[in-house]
Amino acid sequence: MSFADRYGAWAVVAGASEGIGAAYATALVRRGVHVVLVARRAEPLAALADSLPGQARTVAADLSTMDGLERVYAATEDLQVGLVVCNAAYAPMGPLLDTDPADTSRAVDVNCRAPLLLAHRYLPGMAERGRGGFIIMSSLAGMQGVASLTTYAATKAYGTVLAEGLWAELRPRGVDVLACLAGAVSTPGYEAAMSRPAPGTVTPEVVAETALRSLGRGPRVVPGALMRFSAPVMSRLLPRRTAITLMGRSSQGLSR
Repeated sequence: MSFADRYGAWAVVAGASEGIGAAYATALVRRGVHVVLVARRAEPLAALADSLPGQARTVAADLSTMDGLERVYAATEDLQVGLVVCNAAYAPMGPLLDTDPADTSRAVDVNCRAPLLLAHRYLPGMAERGRGGFIIMSSLAGMQGVASLTTYAATKAYGTVLAEGLWAELRPRGVDVLACLAGAVSTPGYEAAMSRPAPGTVTPEVVAETALRSLGRGPRVVPGALMRFSAPVMSRLLPRRTAITLMGRSSQGLSR
């Protein structure tokens, strides 16, 4: 069975304008799947769609709002969506007490509410058909608290647990759900924020390919050999306070 046979002809990729989302779109088209590209900025979406050899629709929408989500629903109303990639994310940086509550609320809306509502929208049809896939892009930051990225880390913990619960619920119904816990990824945003890459940094293409190959094999995956090694060390072997301290130090290189 081909990938398109397993997951259907159309996939929704949220957060598709660049980086990991664009890598997912490219990888899916190579697998014979048409894509609905979703992001806030219309111009990069149009450029990406023009570069892809397969069919692509674009939806310029802010997924922190119900209006943005409704735009996605309307754009896919005539499609049988068999795969959803929840890659859109927002990461307010800096101490919580210095952060505008509107920014932290937006992080919750984009990183938590949007995947939840996309699940409510698209998973029932997949379960009824007995096939489909749902990927939530999480982060190793969500495995413990992270100073200066407190809200972002907390939302990524939510995404991981949401995906794992959905994996258990939907596996008997033929739907594969996966949490992809990425570490450092050389996206345009990451490269702009960091003075130098962290050890074990991987490309967006590695992340997308790892997740798509891992879909149906378990509830979570960590892209990159070094990150796969360090994740259990941080979560199981180190004392909790040590893991929190180390992750906080690593986030100090990020600019606001």
